[in-house]
Formats: sequence, structure tokens, C-alpha cells
Amino acid sequence: MKNHSLFTTLRSLRGNPRGCVYTEPLWGIPFNLYAPYVSIYMVALGLTDKQIGLIVSISWGFQILLALFSGVITDKMGRRRTTLIFDILSWSVPALISAIAQNFWYFLAAGIINSVWRVTHNSWSCLLVEDADEHQLVDIFTWIYIANLMVGLVAPLAGVLIGIFSLIPTVRGLYVFAAIMFTVKAILTYQMTQETEQGKIRMEETRHQSAFSVLSGYGDVLHEILRTPQTLYTAGIMLVLTISNVISGNFWAIIVTEKLHIPAQSLAIFPFVKSAVILLFFFLMMPRINKLHFKLPLVVGFVGFIASQIILITAPVLGYSFLLVSVVLEAGSFAMVSPLVDRMTVLTIDPKERARILSILFVGIILLTSPFGWIAGTLSTFNKDLPFVLNIALFAIGSVLAYLAGQASQKRLAIEAAAA
Repeated sequence: MKNHSLFTTLRSLRGNPRGCVYTEPLWGIPFNLYAPYVSIYMVALGLTDKQIGLIVSISWGFQILLALFSGVITDKMGRRRTTLIFDILSWSVPALISAIAQNFWYFLAAGIINSVWRVTHNSWSCLLVEDADEHQLVDIFTWIYIANLMVGLVAPLAGVLIGIFSLIPTVRGLYVFAAIMFTVKAILTYQMTQETEQGKIRMEETRHQSAFSVLSGYGDVLHEILRTPQTLYTAGIMLVLTISNVISGNFWAIIVTEKLHIPAQSLAIFPFVKSAVILLFFFLMMPRINKLHFKLPLVVGFVGFIASQIILITAPVLGYSFLLVSVVLEAGSFAMVSPLVDRMTVLTIDPKERARILSILFVGIILLTSPFGWIAGTLSTFNKDLPFVLNIALFAIGSVLAYLAGQASQKRLAIEAAAA
């Protein structure tokens, strides 16, 4: 096991990848403890499905502006300093607000402030990959997922605490714990990293430029994106995954508790199973999948996603076995798709304009995603199954985009081989 490729990569990490990967559990531990309970915590405090969906959509609206400026901020302030400041603002502060929340307005404020994570997502992504070895990218992204998933194995602890103290007091305590851990993580990441070489170049190039002057160059960057089919296909896949995450993240617990009537304290079982399956998949299957062209694994992954959603909406009341199969299928599909899409994102982006290209991609994804919180909330009001029927349609689109991206990639490789 110690000679497994993932462990070899982990031991060999140096510099910024090491600082980003090694500190990631400090974000994953608290997030995985409270995340399964966010929506039912809101419901317990009196929010309706529509209000939850509205909060999601409003926060996504704010993310549009923040994502637009994320590339500018990252270039002018530097990857490292931006990550420190906006990590604390986007995660620690909203966690404290959620811990004392009493009604809709608290959660709306927390959602809006949390929208700032769009800035740190850009800066942290650049900090992670810009000085990394290209051949280690899939393993690096896999370890990021592993860092968050391993701590998901402690999720049943939250269920035990809810059984003892009830839902609202437990989730309040988990949010306070999260605020502390998020802050520690931000500080340690800052101490363990250095500004990237490309970051230094962009800081110098933008030193005497205003933010709006830097924004004025986005037209050329957008033109470059539109001329790159591989990037467009990848962006489409990212969009599908983002919308489906919004839907599942906000309405999975609702369909499970209100339609299947599974008690809240039992929910932690399923994140535990999901984490265990994904971890096993990463260690047993990903080394083999990495040797394949990405087209087949991505298409198979999206088919698995579709099957998981079909099983979820056809599960009977108290259908633990159905729900378990759905979670296992979703976990395997996630493990197959996510690291490959992350690698595609890195390799199809011009490294000299990474921050601004990511900024534009994020803005496009947010614009198209922002209505879906409200849409899913409205659908859920009519029928708890409907948000997940929407997921099925999205995953079908994702499978088509994966196939087209694979075809384009194989065609490009054939042309390059012929030219050589």
C-alpha cells in the first residue's frame, strides 16, 4: 500500500500543493459535520422550501459579481494573501451567523457573505496548481477529495449528538466549531505556502492598473475561451455538476426526511457510506482509470448518476436499502467524474490567464445556475421528487458533453500524432 501511486504523490508533495492539500481536512472536518443538516436546520427554525431556494438563488446572484472580480482581486492581491483574507470572510463569518440564526434574515445574510467564497475558490485553485507537477494533477485533486471525505467518516458523530441534544442546539454548536476550524485552516495555509511564480508576474503587471482596467481585458480572454471547444465542453460539464450539487445539497435531506420519513438522526449514516465508497473507489479504481482516456469514465460516471437519482425517487417510505444503493451509485460516479473534470479544467486553460479565465467561467456558471435554487425549491413544493427528476435531465446532458469532449480530445491527439 505504501507504494500506491496516491501515497507516492502525497509523500512527494512540496511547496504550495503540500500546503493546500495537507491543511484541507481542517475545512473538511467541520463542513462534513454540519452540511447534511443545513436544510433541515433551516426548516426547524421555520423556513419554507421556497425560502431555502430563494436564499440559494440570491446568494448565487451575489456570486456573479464576486466571481467577475475574483480574477482581478487574485491578480492584484496575489493568490496567497487573497486566499487568507477571503477564506476567513467567506467561511468563518457565515458559520458564526448561522450559529446564532433565528429566522430567514440571518440565513440570507450568511448566504450572501458566504458568496465571497467565489473569490477564494479562484485564488486557492491558482495557489494549488500553478507550481504543481502536471503529471500529479489527478492525484492532487484526488487527495483534496480524500481529505474532505475521510473526515466525512466522522459524520455519524453529528447524528449521535442530535440524538442526545436535539437538532437545533447540535447544529449551532457545529457551526461554532466550524468557524474556529475554518480560521485555523486559513492561517496555516498562508504560513505553509508562497506566492506562485505566475502570481508574482500578474501582481507586477496589474500593480498600476485599476480593477476596472484589468476587467477591460476580459473581452480578449472571453474570445480565447470561445475559440477552444475543449474548454467549452469542460465548462458545460462543470455547469451540470454545479447545478446538480445545488439541488442535491439543498433538497436531498428534505426528500429523505419528508417523503421517505427517515429520521434526522439517521441521515449521518449515508454521508458515512458515501465517504467510505468514494475512498475505496479512489484507492482501488482511480489508478486504473487514470490510464484510460477520460471519455469512457466520464460517460459511465454520468450514467451512474442517472441511475442513483432514479432509485432515489422510486424508493418507498423507510426504504433504507433503496437509499443505500442510490448513495453508493452516486458515490462511485462522483469519484469517477470529479478528479477527471478538475484535471480537464486545469489542462484546457491558458496558464498565463488562469485567474481571469476561471473568473469568466465561474461567472457564466453562476449566471446559469443562480435560478435553479428557486426553481428546485418551487418544484419541491409541488412534489419532492421533481428536483431530482431535473437532476436526471442534467446528468443526461452531462453524458453527452463528456462524449463530445472525448471526441474532440481524441481528434486533437490524432492530429498532433500525425504532425509529429
